[in-house]
Amino acid sequence: MTRAFSAASKPRYRLPRYAASLALLMLWSASADARSLETVIERGALTLCASPNALPFASKTGPVPGFQIELGEKIAEQLGVKLTREWVVSAIQYRRADCDLVLDVIARKDAPPAGGVRASRPYHRSGVVLAVRSDSPASSLASLDSDQRVGVPVGSLVSMTLAKGGTTTSPFVYEDEIVAALANREIEAAAITPMTVGWFNLQHADKPLRLIPAFDNDQDLNWNVAAGLLRPDDKLRQRVDAAIEALLADGTIARIYARYGIELRPPQ
Repeated sequence: MTRAFSAASKPRYRLPRYAASLALLMLWSASADARSLETVIERGALTLCASPNALPFASKTGPVPGFQIELGEKIAEQLGVKLTREWVVSAIQYRRADCDLVLDVIARKDAPPAGGVRASRPYHRSGVVLAVRSDSPASSLASLDSDQRVGVPVGSLVSMTLAKGGTTTSPFVYEDEIVAALANREIEAAAITPMTVGWFNLQHADKPLRLIPAFDNDQDLNWNVAAGLLRPDDKLRQRVDAAIEALLADGTIARIYARYGIELRPPQ
């Protein structure tokens, strides 16, 4: 008997809106005062801005805190301070929040973050993958029939890329809706982030999705992620870089990711 999965039966991951919120944070923080390492140490706290309902990234009341919260705690620990949280979802909340840190900022050498945000050294390689059901015969994007639909985040770059190539797509607002539709056989494949697939597979080990690296050669659909620091001084950025380096070296970040079904990939 085929098991059905409903996106309405569990918290939404809210990935597209979460990414948009990070962009708003970068824009609205341009007028904020610079934050020094000395200030963070004197205050005894590093403040992380995160969404209250965006597992596997972060959650205020979920069954697990999210890997951003766990990683933020470890970075703060390396600095010798505690982690405080600002739960933010809207532009107004971001403007009022006193953030030092956001995590999973896209780090590109040719396009640094805006609004006074400085990226740390990258710690993970992410992007877009093609997900299919475990019983699917598909081995590549080209192996799909012309009438088989691929679920995509609405308005995303991958949706435009696939449409230009003639692939039949179905737009969704949330990535959890895409994986639910894939599991329910409403679509044949999904162009989403591997983090979403890993989290889904962790919760549905009896019906896991399979990843196909269909976009590995597209630089626009692959990126490094880093910690974003809000107008830090050089000393604060150097300490966060050193903290991330240590957490990579001892396997801490890999273990945190693994608890959410995510494989840590080295940045490029």
